[in-house]
Amino acid sequence: MQEDLFTSGRNLPNIDPSLHAWHWPISIDLFFGGLAAGLLFIAALFYLIGKEKEMPAAVKIAPIVAPIGIVIALLCLFYDLTHKFYFWRLYMTFRLESPMSFGSWVLLFITPLSFLWVFSFWRELYPNFIFNYRWIVAIENFSIRYRKVIAILLLPLALSLGVYTGILLSAFNARPLWNNAILGPLFLTSGLTTASAVVLFFSKSEIERKLFSKILLGFIGLQLFLFFHMLMGYFSSSEAQLIAAQLLFEGEFTIWFFGGVLFLGLIVPGLIEIAELFGYRISVAIPVLLVLIGGILFRFIMVDAGQMSQYIY
Repeated sequence: MQEDLFTSGRNLPNIDPSLHAWHWPISIDLFFGGLAAGLLFIAALFYLIGKEKEMPAAVKIAPIVAPIGIVIALLCLFYDLTHKFYFWRLYMTFRLESPMSFGSWVLLFITPLSFLWVFSFWRELYPNFIFNYRWIVAIENFSIRYRKVIAILLLPLALSLGVYTGILLSAFNARPLWNNAILGPLFLTSGLTTASAVVLFFSKSEIERKLFSKILLGFIGLQLFLFFHMLMGYFSSSEAQLIAAQLLFEGEFTIWFFGGVLFLGLIVPGLIEIAELFGYRISVAIPVLLVLIGGILFRFIMVDAGQMSQYIY
């Protein structure tokens, strides 16, 4: 047994000045949580405005990825827990000011709703893969009957899940790179960007593909705008945040952030979509893959770099 003696509150291994408690499962969780939130929000929105037939990929097909993504996110969270068999204690209370408590309850409600949404279109999409067990038929009939109610519930829950993935980091005020109010909207926009890319990939009709090409381009522009404000926020803040920003500008994450996230993950797909609007034909898989890679790189960079940032006393 190794015994460590701490004589001060500074330089505690893995805690201060650097925190290394969150690893790759958290980055994967944030990515798939944001992607699922974006897919469910888009599906519910287009269904409620009556575009179910015109936008089948957005409403029916692409949302199949959402419950899969949520399950992967939950498995990553469970894997990262130290005391795995006490996770149920999160549901013994509700604290709105706690991002983890808030996010746990959002996941509790949105997970079954995501499965019900897929169930409501399953027979229509895959008539040859029907299980005629009584309980499955009952769930399917329930989901079809209350599809509109499910869509109404999914709108605020999906937005909450998307914002939560960013607020989970920004609530840690002790890490200056995370201490930025723009992270919530930025992570939500990033989730909507990746979701729009997935819908674009599954789109078959020319009308739907053109629409989501424009939607994807719009979200890319909005995300670049939010990135600019995030970086400007660091440079107009305290010295600790200026130093933390150097991790992105002059540190080991610079090439990955500017080259991987901003250039390959946003600017290049944006230019491709602009070229598409002018009639140039480029494989849809290219911008979709670049957007997804940029989205997951963004999560890995923010989680790792944020834990390396510190306040100087």
